[in-house]
Amino acid sequence: MKVIAIDPAIRNTGYAVLEGDHREQKVHDYGVITLPAKTPQSGALAAIHTSVANLIKKWQPDEAAVEGIIYVQSHRTAITMGAARAASLIAAAETGIKIFEYAPRKVKQVVTGNGSADKQQVAFMVRALLGLAETPAHDAADALAIAIAHLTASDPLKAAILKREQL
Repeated sequence: MKVIAIDPAIRNTGYAVLEGDHREQKVHDYGVITLPAKTPQSGALAAIHTSVANLIKKWQPDEAAVEGIIYVQSHRTAITMGAARAASLIAAAETGIKIFEYAPRKVKQVVTGNGSADKQQVAFMVRALLGLAETPAHDAADALAIAIAHLTASDPLKAAILKREQL
């Protein structure tokens, strides 16, 4: 199975494309969609949508996985993150592929063994698990971790930990 995973944010949206199952994963692509601070929010949302749509067109994934909504103390931040998430979800939904979401704590639990792991721990473990030559940027590492969690969900013994939701 090939999956595109998205870690949405208005300025730095992480993405990853992996193929495999719970036993073995192959990395096709990963990175960060970075938008300058001067880009208006409407332009950033359009760019996120277009970039994710182009990645889906290029890689033809079977499914998409996205980070679930996280708790933030600022309503403004929550709304902005939700808008970036929506731009990514719409790009995937337009293609008709199945979309799944994963709670950040569950993704960290699967990848590091600790649901409270920090970004450096996640990036380190992603590099080790996937045999990458370099440690990916945090947003890309988060997307890679989401993809690993999604592929791990194909293991019936680990699927219960994840409690994934299809959107």
